Amino acid sequence: MKSSIFLNNVLLMLMWVILTGDSTFANFTFGFLLSFVILRIITVNREDTKYFRLVPRVIAFILFFIYELVLANLQAAYFVIVSHKNLKPGIVGVPLDAKSDIEITFLTNLVSLTPGTLSIDVSNDRKVLYVYSMHIKDRDQFVKNIKNGFEKRILNITR
Repeated sequence: MKSSIFLNNVLLMLMWVILTGDSTFANFTFGFLLSFVILRIITVNREDTKYFRLVPRVIAFILFFIYELVLANLQAAYFVIVSHKNLKPGIVGVPLDAKSDIEITFLTNLVSLTPGTLSIDVSNDRKVLYVYSMHIKDRDQFVKNIKNGFEKRILNITR
């Protein structure tokens, strides 16, 4: 049922784009959101509401990732240009709540995509992710940021 709701969402979006005659990214996005709201309204009493919980979570995650990416780029640029002598690089073990291969892989990729950090390894028991960072002021805060940021949102989407 999930895939049919998603397919209906995409088809309604395409109908919107065709009817308006405007094939810009903004119009696709508006059409998707408009059709999402319409489908949500007409499927109020159905049991299959996972799709309607998942889409806002994915959108929120994408916005969070863009925010974190911009912030990390600004911090990395600052450290390189202004205070490269004060860098405190290090490797930190981050305990994992993520259990599945996809959750761990997604987390390691997101950490590595963020400037200034690199996922190095996952322990054999898959309970710890080792992350290199070019600047670590406080190890506990660094771990907390990963767990309450990327990992929490990944688990919110996958579970």
